[in-house]
Amino acid sequence: MKVLLVGGGGREHALAWRLKQDDPAITVIAVPGNPGIAELAECLPASATDVEALVRIARERRVTFTIVGPEAPLAAGVVDRFRAEGLPIFGPTREAAEIETSKAFSKALMREAGVPTARAITATEVDRAKGAVRAFGVPVVIKASGLAAGKGVMVCATLEEADAAIESMLVGGAFGVAGSEVLVEEFMEGEELSLFALTDGRTVLPLPAAQDHKRLRDGDRGPNTGGMGAYAPVSLATPALVDEVTRCILQPTVDALAARGRPFTGLLYAGLMLTGEGPKVVEFNCRFGDPETQAVLPVLRLSVGFAELLESIARGDGLPAGVRAHAQGHAVTTVIAAAGYPDQPRAGAAIELPASPDALLFHAGTARDADGRLVTAGGRVLAVTGVADTFAEAQRKSLAVARAVRFEGAQFRGDIGWREGARGARAT
Repeated sequence: MKVLLVGGGGREHALAWRLKQDDPAITVIAVPGNPGIAELAECLPASATDVEALVRIARERRVTFTIVGPEAPLAAGVVDRFRAEGLPIFGPTREAAEIETSKAFSKALMREAGVPTARAITATEVDRAKGAVRAFGVPVVIKASGLAAGKGVMVCATLEEADAAIESMLVGGAFGVAGSEVLVEEFMEGEELSLFALTDGRTVLPLPAAQDHKRLRDGDRGPNTGGMGAYAPVSLATPALVDEVTRCILQPTVDALAARGRPFTGLLYAGLMLTGEGPKVVEFNCRFGDPETQAVLPVLRLSVGFAELLESIARGDGLPAGVRAHAQGHAVTTVIAAAGYPDQPRAGAAIELPASPDALLFHAGTARDADGRLVTAGGRVLAVTGVADTFAEAQRKSLAVARAVRFEGAQFRGDIGWREGARGARAT
């Protein structure tokens, strides 16, 4: 089997790792890849959003199927183009991907399908947005409708903060085109949960739940980021809760997209808030999440092969009958970010990795300089995943290896999974 993997971050490194773990004979070709992926795959220096180059590579290399990691190629219509060429590919079409690329579309779809989510008002004008804030009251959430690399969400405690957030997006262009339309959303209280589901456009297969940590600093303080770490599984995600989410959120969303003539195939990611009224959708993503993927894949156990399952969806053959998924063990992922992240990450710092790490090291924002040295090349540089039979040991491994990584200005959280740890302490 030969797999083309589109992307070059920590999520794609985790996907390449899992493919090779399941079947070392699989050939992986990554575009563009990164130094970590290069240890497992052949990396080609094309852009992940160069759709024509990807089509050409898939044809010339006669790949079995393609996996799309990031959202940008999906928004660019890579799946539509591949299907037009008869090339199997794992991921949703451009129209189906609007479940992530347009929060306004996603909210409208959920309202029509009766999927539980926070009330929201969409606005392209400052006065309308500010009026919505006053209708909801504070705290309130202001979101850029389009793709903003996981950073276009601001939780505002005061009217002044909300007004400033609105003006920064609609007037100041803080997120470019992505913020030319905003959602003013009522604030939801509860604990967040990330639930991945594989889908063939008709049925869904939920994977083990994870919990992301968006804030930069310990104690969930500091600015919002693309994610500073995650862990899986989550004890709150009981079988009963996952069944409820599947029945009330995942399946109705897949059905609603199909009814609109834009069936969703690939990986549907539900970001959830566990409120006092039950689980509600914070947002949907149209692909594997980052850094949750780095925590979910090491503990994921399937009744069929991972590559086989993704290939079946990519070819349009659907989910195999009776396929099952569960978690074995625990994983904690600590993200190590560059100096200046998230606002102005600094690149070019030399990285020293521990010789024999007691955890998985997934490269995210790394590169080789002219002298062949490993250097920082992005905001989130590495994801360190500890895997063990217990949560506490997985957390210990992750943090110990994160501390052993060296580069100037490195920053990471020391409390990934703190809620799970607290639950475990209470249980004992």
